[in-house]
Amino acid sequence: MSGLTHLDETGAAHMVDVGGKAVTAREAVARGRITMSAEAAAAIRDGSVKKGDVLATARIAGIMAAKKTSELIPLCHPLPLTRVAIDLDLDDAGVTATATAATEGKTGVEMEALTAVSVTLLTLYDMAKALDKGMVLGDIRLLTKTGGKSGDWRAEG
Repeated sequence: MSGLTHLDETGAAHMVDVGGKAVTAREAVARGRITMSAEAAAAIRDGSVKKGDVLATARIAGIMAAKKTSELIPLCHPLPLTRVAIDLDLDDAGVTATATAATEGKTGVEMEALTAVSVTLLTLYDMAKALDKGMVLGDIRLLTKTGGKSGDWRAEG
């Protein structure tokens, strides 16, 4: 049915059978951004947010989220992640989060990287919302993926 792998021939949702696929090294990198007031960014940089270390908490939340992706996103396979890294770049207007997820398995880790970025940004919002309720989360996208039958992929632009 139109090439969508999570639909069977009748159009019903199902979990893709990856049993016959080869185990390969796979990695995905995703990025997103939260924009905020200069005051909120300064408070995060200075460590003066009352809830604690905003960046450390967001990084841990992103890693935990990657590990829980199959519980959050229907039809995702649980994966034995070999690596999850969250890089945070704070500037005067917000934070850019980049998540890298890796596994040696039969299916890719794109959803894990995207989930990690999303929850990292949500945690940044939660930790700093007392300073700026108007923060905006966005530009969440997959940047690269490697491994698997479909090969490597890189976002344009």
